[in-house]
Amino acid sequence: MMSENLVVVYRGELIENIHKGDIAVVDSDGRVVASVGNIGKKSYMRSAAKPIQAVNVVLSGALEEYGLTEKELSIMCASHRGDKEHVETINGILEKLGIDTTYLKCGVLKPLDEVRASEMIRDGLEFDEVTCNCSGKHSGMLAACLKKGYPLEDYTDPDHPLQREILEIISMFTEMKIEDIAIGIDGCGVPVFGMPIYNMAIAFAKMANPSALESPFREASERIVNAMVSYPEMVSGEGGFDTVLMRVAKGRIFSKMGADGVFCAGMRDRGWGLAIKIEDGEAASAYSAACEALYQLGELNEEDLRDLEPFYHKDVFNNHKIKVGQYTPDFKLTLFGF
Repeated sequence: MMSENLVVVYRGELIENIHKGDIAVVDSDGRVVASVGNIGKKSYMRSAAKPIQAVNVVLSGALEEYGLTEKELSIMCASHRGDKEHVETINGILEKLGIDTTYLKCGVLKPLDEVRASEMIRDGLEFDEVTCNCSGKHSGMLAACLKKGYPLEDYTDPDHPLQREILEIISMFTEMKIEDIAIGIDGCGVPVFGMPIYNMAIAFAKMANPSALESPFREASERIVNAMVSYPEMVSGEGGFDTVLMRVAKGRIFSKMGADGVFCAGMRDRGWGLAIKIEDGEAASAYSAACEALYQLGELNEEDLRDLEPFYHKDVFNNHKIKVGQYTPDFKLTLFGF
C-alpha cells in the first residue's frame, strides 16, 4: 500500500501542493479502527514519544523524591515554545534537583515562540539549553538518573542504563520487540524510535485506556495523561497545536506532535490511539489532517473545528499579509465496524 493524499494547499483556485501521508487509528487491544494509506509505514516517533518516555520518570519515584508537580510533569512531555513560563518551570525543576543548566544535554536552541525569541534578542539575552524545546524531557531524564544514582554525564547515550530502561518501556507500549525498533538520534541528542505508525497508535491507545496495563504502568499512564490535559499550556504553549487541541477537547483528547510531520493522540472516552505521518514531513498539514481525522471519528464537532480553524484550514499569506491560499484536508478514513 502507498501513502495517500491527506491535505491539499490551494493558491487561488489552483491546488499548488499536495501532502501525502498515512493514518492509523487503533484500540488498546491493537484492533484497527480506521486508517488511510499504509499503517505499516515505518517512521521515527520523534517527540510524539515524550509522554511514553516520561513513564520512566514516574516509575523512578523522582516526582515524590524531589517534590515535582503535575505541571512540571506535563512539561517533561513537551515540545515547549520557550516562553517565560516554560523557562521558569524548567529552571524550577533544575533547582529542585540541585543542578544547573550545564547538565542539560539537549543543545542550545532559540525559543519556538518567535515573539519571545525576538524579545530575548532585543534585551541582549542569550539562548541556552533551557530555551530548547526539549529541555523538559531532558530535565525529567536527569531527575530519574539522580533518583536511581545513574551517571549524569552521558545520560543521552543509547547504552546508558536510563536509555535502556526507556527502550524497554517503548517496546512494551508499542508492542514492538526491542530488536525490531530502529534506533536513531533525535534533534536533541537522545535515542529516537523507528516503527510502523500502527504501533505508535497502539502506544497512545494504551495510555488512553491503561486499564489492561499492569500496575504501576497503569498509574503512571493515568498520571501523565492527567498532567498533560490539566496543564496543556506546558505541552506546546500559547498558539501551539497540542495546547489548543487539548483545551478544545476539554480533557477528552491528549496529543503530542513530533518533528517532520508526526502526530499522535489518545482518545480517552474510547481508548483509541491515533498516529499520523506526513510523507514530506510538513507539520502544518499534519495538524490539518489531525483535525479532519478526529472530526470523522466523532471526537471533534463543528464548534470544535471553528476553534481549531487556524490549524484545520491554515491560511497562506503573501508578503503583503494578504490571504492568497489555504490548506484543506482531502481524505476519507476507512472505518472498520464502529
